[in-house]
Amino acid sequence: MLGQLDLFRALADPTRLRIVHLLREMELAVGEVAVVVGQSQPRVSRHVRILVEAGLADRRKEGSWVFLALRREGAAALGAFLDAVPPSDSERLWIEADQARLAAVRAERARAAEGYFASHAEQWDALRSLYVPEAQVERAMARMLAARPLGRLLDIGTGTGRMATLFAPAARSVTAIDRSAEMLRLARGKLPPESADKVRFLAGDFNHLPIGSATADTAILHQVLHYAPAPEHVIAETARTLSDGGRLLIVDFAPHDREELRVRDAHARLGFSDRQIAAWYAAAGVTMADIETLAGGELTVKLWLGERQSIAAA
Repeated sequence: MLGQLDLFRALADPTRLRIVHLLREMELAVGEVAVVVGQSQPRVSRHVRILVEAGLADRRKEGSWVFLALRREGAAALGAFLDAVPPSDSERLWIEADQARLAAVRAERARAAEGYFASHAEQWDALRSLYVPEAQVERAMARMLAARPLGRLLDIGTGTGRMATLFAPAARSVTAIDRSAEMLRLARGKLPPESADKVRFLAGDFNHLPIGSATADTAILHQVLHYAPAPEHVIAETARTLSDGGRLLIVDFAPHDREELRVRDAHARLGFSDRQIAAWYAAAGVTMADIETLAGGELTVKLWLGERQSIAAA
């Protein structure tokens, strides 16, 4: 257990305090932290090592990148401690400046992903087929969701609209969201006429979904989460939209080391473990209900089905 003296020592340095404030916002790569605080990566790495040794942060290697997050155990107590000590005027200035630079880092990664989608919109279905046998994945998704009516379906990161098209016949209604205007144009063009009255396409970001709370009964994140700089925020935001007992199905890759996907295809994350998804589900008030693994091809596909806890019980 982290003692008060260890805590004070770890946070005594202004740069380490800045890093902790950044990690309260989202999980970040060491290089991203270096950009925000305006210091060299080796210097930031030394500060990170102290935070890790003090038990305040966890460091996780993913391909050639190293991601940082506040240690889950004790994060609430650390947050309460920081909130109880208001920053001085000078500290507030650098906190605000860091937040502005962090927003710029987020925007740059979003621009990279948008650029990829815009230039590959027509090829996206074909590109997806290189990674996994999509028909097999779709059958597994249908099986996992078959136990209950889909109700109001939310398709996040709809891309070419394949999920909206696939599940519209079984849903009461479908809201399909994507931030790329080109993808929405393509999805609308691919939607069968018989589903047109059920499906609504909206422009929006998966970090700030343009729909109200508790307005969806089923949500799907199909091959979308690996584009998120902060996947835990996307899961929490999606959980917000679910009704009590609503279901969230994430389909994505198991951890892998195909670094070219990050460079060539704008993947922010190289897959996810069951433990990661379960922890993010729990933090968002979602209970893991089922997990399925589909090995085959160059990458392994995972399906994680969660159920939203009752708001009163959460």
